[in-house]
Amino acid sequence: MDLNAIKAKYNEALEGLAENTKTLFGYEQPVLNEGGRYKGVWLECGPLEGLVYGKYRPAVARANHEIFFHHQREDGYIPAVIKGDRVLCSQIQMVVPIAATALETADLLEDEAFLARAYDACARWDHWLSKHRNTRGTGLCEAFCEYDTGHDNSPRFKDLPRRCPDDDASICPGAGKLPYLAPDLSATVYGGRIALAEMAERLGKPDEAGRWREKGEALRKLILEICYDPEDECFYDVDSDGAYVRIRGDVLTRVLGEHVVDQAMFERIYSRHIKSPEGFWPPYPLPSIAVSDPLFDHTLPINSWGGASQALTALRAPRWFEYYGKTADLKELMGCWVNAILAAPDFMQQMNPWTGAFSTSEGYSPAMCVFVDFVNRLGVLGAEQGTAPDAASRAGEL
Repeated sequence: MDLNAIKAKYNEALEGLAENTKTLFGYEQPVLNEGGRYKGVWLECGPLEGLVYGKYRPAVARANHEIFFHHQREDGYIPAVIKGDRVLCSQIQMVVPIAATALETADLLEDEAFLARAYDACARWDHWLSKHRNTRGTGLCEAFCEYDTGHDNSPRFKDLPRRCPDDDASICPGAGKLPYLAPDLSATVYGGRIALAEMAERLGKPDEAGRWREKGEALRKLILEICYDPEDECFYDVDSDGAYVRIRGDVLTRVLGEHVVDQAMFERIYSRHIKSPEGFWPPYPLPSIAVSDPLFDHTLPINSWGGASQALTALRAPRWFEYYGKTADLKELMGCWVNAILAAPDFMQQMNPWTGAFSTSEGYSPAMCVFVDFVNRLGVLGAEQGTAPDAASRAGEL
């Protein structure tokens, strides 16, 4: 691997992130936009991307959270998307808990006032989700539409509505066998509650911290009880008839991302599904659908969570690979992505899991974040942008 090429691409990524940092509707501070074809910032990913870029521009880490808090409604709902001219409220579209990234941002900023504001906003968001996304009374978080999970063009939501009616995320469309009991959305709520417990502790609210932990643990048990099939060792949506929606998709990685399972269960799942070449470990991991699943879309159309390996999934991977001790495999994954992005003509959204060829949305911020974050974690350029004496030998290990 050419160290000069890595450094040039790294600088190109930082320049692209700067170009994608712009003001949006109703908020005066610049925020990191999704870039490419996606004009705006999404709750699903904007806070995490802001946190990654915030290591260079801390104000962006703050802004990519504050913009959502700024537009939060009085009832606690946080908009799914904020664009240049409006906010979109027809879905919840969450993956990494905003409470978790806000906690890390508070650490980055060393700002207790930000922590207090984030705690209040995220607690109100949890209340909204509990009130409006538990219509079946199970205690799990429900999926109402395709955009709730950001799974565009996934077989998970085939022939189901993309949005909720009337631009209202509290209304479940009368279609198919919705609502689904969603293990990934429930895991996001769980991860948010664990982060809220830590926030409460730091803010001197031990009683509230205890309540958040209790609520989190109760939800974790429900995910395992209702959405986990021990025979398949996989997590599935449960439809309104109580049946599993048997698609082996990156729902699984999102549940692992919030550390829902213990180490023993993780090892079984990881060996059977994640590290399997027939599951989520083709030459360029992690595909959005297990490669042997009958519903994997081999045409790999643009913006498809029906099979392609997505930059957003890669960006989230360190959150759980490191937690479960899979550092060697994380290094392999990061090397695959760094090599593939180096060979790509631009920073794009998704790649072919067998060839590493990219498609969709040139100028895509998550791919830039992946490259910068992974190069830093691998230590290829030394301390951030500097070149360490043994950088060339490390580059050869990718």
